[in-house]
Amino acid sequence: MIGDWEWDDTLFLGTATYYRRGRLPYAPGLADLLATAVRLDGRGRLLDVGCGPGTLALSLAHLFGEIVGLDPDGGMIAEAEREAALAGAARKTRWVQDRAEELPAGLGEFTVATFGQSFHWMDRDLVAGTVRDMLQPGGALVHISDLKTEPRTVDGLPYPAVPYAAIDTLVRRHLGPVRRAGRGVLAHGTPGDEAAVLTRAGFFGPQRHVVPGGQPLERTSDDVVAWAFSMSSSAPHLFGPRRDDFEAELRRLLRDVSLADRFSERQPSTEVFVWWKNPAEPAPVRSS
Repeated sequence: MIGDWEWDDTLFLGTATYYRRGRLPYAPGLADLLATAVRLDGRGRLLDVGCGPGTLALSLAHLFGEIVGLDPDGGMIAEAEREAALAGAARKTRWVQDRAEELPAGLGEFTVATFGQSFHWMDRDLVAGTVRDMLQPGGALVHISDLKTEPRTVDGLPYPAVPYAAIDTLVRRHLGPVRRAGRGVLAHGTPGDEAAVLTRAGFFGPQRHVVPGGQPLERTSDDVVAWAFSMSSSAPHLFGPRRDDFEAELRRLLRDVSLADRFSERQPSTEVFVWWKNPAEPAPVRSS
């Protein structure tokens, strides 16, 4: 629970089909870093909590013998199953529609549990304690997110930047000044200070790593529209009968910024925190 806000099953309703196209990928090199930092050898079991359409889990599939992705949104689970089949990973993946608060859900023990920008939507103390119990001795919880503190200018790139501030203004004009989240609102945003939560749960660490980004990316208006509809704060259902009006206004905004229908962006760096179930120190790992 976040302040007066409570989770409901419309939080990401309708976003799954936009997610893979709209969201920026994690920085190249994330899988290689995790392979070294957590000493992965292609065996073991991964639990990806809040897996969405399987983006993170499938990028790590070659590092594990079995992968279980958990997400409460049925659309996300359907997309994950489809993407796993396309990637040839269906035989080693299992996708479970359930809330993290319902763990352990009979899923057994795991080598690693990952949270890819999902932990803030959960009852964090409850989930952290349960996941720690589900990890094997020597197991690790890995918290992964975009690095929020880096500047990402498009200086030197060929196209205009995605006008995120103007898009935010447009969303607020349609949905109101307070961030929407499912059937409720987030007056104060989502919580931080994961370190305090995970320390309370008995984890040791963390080891912090940054996978460097900065690579130039090219985006189209279709990509940016998909990004908007992939966000909980601008999920398609929130606009009701004015959804098409919002999309038309968004496309006009993007056309005014770039007649060429091209936008430049830089790949975010990826921030990784590794928390261990046991206090034994892992081998040192070089990171940026």
